[in-house]
Amino acid sequence: MVRILLAEDDESMRVYLARALERSGYEVVSAATGMEALPHINSDRFDLLLTDIVMPEMDGIELAQHAAQVAPDMRIMFITGFAAVTLKAGKAVPQAKVLSKPFHLRDLVLEVERMFGSESVSGLS
Repeated sequence: MVRILLAEDDESMRVYLARALERSGYEVVSAATGMEALPHINSDRFDLLLTDIVMPEMDGIELAQHAAQVAPDMRIMFITGFAAVTLKAGKAVPQAKVLSKPFHLRDLVLEVERMFGSESVSGLS
């Protein structure tokens, strides 16, 4: 099963995304900030870091850069509502996928499925 670490500071968005991904067959561990996600990256194995870019304390770019050092096989997908930040993320972590808000849950699930191919099976229709 594909394991996803979700870092999103907006609680309702975090719950919404986690629920949709879980319904689609993924195991999701959620964190409210980059600092809260950090210990999970350091102590556990995840296939994907799904992180908001703009967060307090530690932004998603810093979190992704740390993840790339500690767990180089972990894939990274940014979610953001700020177009200018998308360019910064692409330069800082070029291998990452960026999904701009607003997006439909189906789009998120399809992007995750594309990343993992046959490893994931969607239950979202």
